[in-house]
Amino acid sequence: MNIYEKTKARGNSIAGKMMVLEGMIVLVPLLVIPFYPGEAGVSGIFLIPACLSILAGMFVCRYGKQISNSSRFVVFSWFYGILLAAIPFFLYGGVTPAQALFESVSGFTTTGLSVLNVEELPHIFLFYRAFLQYIGGLGFIMTMLLFVQEKDSAVLYQEEGHPDRLMPGIGKTAKVIGIMYGFFLFIGTVLYTIFGMPFFDSVVHTMCALSTGGFSNKMDSIGYYHSLPIECITVILMLIGTTNFSFLLLLFKGKIRDFCKASEIRFLGGLILITVPVLTVFLAAGGKTIGEGLRLSLFNAFSALSTTGYATCSYVEWPECALAVMILLMVIGGGLGSTAGGIKLARVCILLKNLVRNIRKKMLPDRTILLTYYHRGTEKELLENEQIEEASTYAGCYLCIYLLGTMLLTFFSGCTLVQGAFEFASSLGTVGLSIGVTNPDTSTICLFIEMIGMILGRLEIFVTEKYSTRLYCLSFHAKLK
Repeated sequence: MNIYEKTKARGNSIAGKMMVLEGMIVLVPLLVIPFYPGEAGVSGIFLIPACLSILAGMFVCRYGKQISNSSRFVVFSWFYGILLAAIPFFLYGGVTPAQALFESVSGFTTTGLSVLNVEELPHIFLFYRAFLQYIGGLGFIMTMLLFVQEKDSAVLYQEEGHPDRLMPGIGKTAKVIGIMYGFFLFIGTVLYTIFGMPFFDSVVHTMCALSTGGFSNKMDSIGYYHSLPIECITVILMLIGTTNFSFLLLLFKGKIRDFCKASEIRFLGGLILITVPVLTVFLAAGGKTIGEGLRLSLFNAFSALSTTGYATCSYVEWPECALAVMILLMVIGGGLGSTAGGIKLARVCILLKNLVRNIRKKMLPDRTILLTYYHRGTEKELLENEQIEEASTYAGCYLCIYLLGTMLLTFFSGCTLVQGAFEFASSLGTVGLSIGVTNPDTSTICLFIEMIGMILGRLEIFVTEKYSTRLYCLSFHAKLK
């Protein structure tokens, strides 16, 4: 019996375990209460849904029916987790069911759009939102792998959108990723604290930067601190979050040359080198000084491309040409196999390489053979038609959904086309930057349009086609042993 058949045969057990795990996730914010004992009165808001989920999960483990395939289980895990996590927001009060669900979706999909006044929330809820993003960055299946044997979850791991198998076994891969994730959380928290950010804020912002989520406990986001060192630390954390875990492992092993050879990393660097000066010029033309424009461009370009969503300013007064650049970066997104959203750097890079090859073929004799290579760090591979087909199919579907979502959001919200394009690019790319369309007064239908975009963007549209993403990294990961 292969791994997939074992996973199907034990579908009921895995579903129950997932329900227990998601109940325990809702319990984690209670760890904040010893530090803020005055907030103990809201503990029941978390205890009730968490305990009910744990009890229901134990019942399903024993008596539940199996889930027919791994794709359905991934969808079940995410939708159950989103619904469960929305309950504390609703029980706390002051929000509609749609707004509570929106906050939960935005958290787990690592988007970062919010309809809450965060400066009025208790610390336990601020930590809760950040922890949702931290778990959402890893994914439910990845989190479960830290506690469940790999024979139950090997297929599910890939179905959730993780092409990375950094070690021979899935369990060891999850452990390596978990260690890296925890290590960067510690380092980021320490650096933030050293440069003047309060400890609690440091933990919250590090979790959300690494997960490329962007939730902040300040309405002005990172701009609240008016600190260049804090902005630089945030940029580094966003870069870590948007980088493929396999490339991060190269850095851990000291293989800097192989890291720099990767086509995805070079494409990321090229995009920043082009877009930051362009954004600076546009902002300078809009009234900013060159220094202000450069600082704003550097931070916000990284925030958009990494799909984190932290901001240092309002975009309401930005020139439309600058907004167009930001939209482009949000649509492209971060690294494949990272916590980021968007079409992904790897797919866009492959499509551009194929475009350049096709243009060159038009200019050369008919019988000329052109070979295009794609660097994966430790090796150089010939670009295959199957990779091009997967990238073009995904990008095409992504853009169609983006255009449809933009039109619907523009129509139902009454905003301008540029504002609708910006906001839905942020939703579908799980970015979290806002031009003001998303707020406590946003209509329910607009919230659902954005939620659909977030979920599709986080699960990468084709949940059942995740096996194709392994084509990008399979041989590379096998050589990382």
